[in-house]
Amino acid sequence: MPIITKLYSMEEVAQHNSKEDCWIVIDGKVYEVSSYLDEHPGGDEVILQATGKDATDEFEDAGHSEEAREQLEAFCIGELDQTAPAIPEMKIVSKKKQSSGGIVPKLTNFTKQQSWVLPVGGVGISLVVVSLLYYRRK
Repeated sequence: MPIITKLYSMEEVAQHNSKEDCWIVIDGKVYEVSSYLDEHPGGDEVILQATGKDATDEFEDAGHSEEAREQLEAFCIGELDQTAPAIPEMKIVSKKKQSSGGIVPKLTNFTKQQSWVLPVGGVGISLVVVSLLYYRRK
């Protein structure tokens, strides 16, 4: 009789991302490791940084022993569903407050059509300074 393994999508795994409900994915298998956090020799913070994610690279980079790999199997709750779509990447949008006063915010908010103003202004100011210095010597 074949062993039936529960399949989880990466979206499902991502929802279990806290100290009380900590799931990780390693080599396509899903592990529920909440109860192991306090026992982890490297501390719980190492695991918590990878919770709700594929932690295969982090696990391999740490150079875990064969004993650690065997111990990990006790926490296996299923496998990652490779046919499920990956979680779409979120776009990070900054919602900075626009400053109402001062020249610096105004100078940094140029559009592409207005980007010529600063270089031309710099050249103009430089010409004025050079002209003043030239005529002052005469």
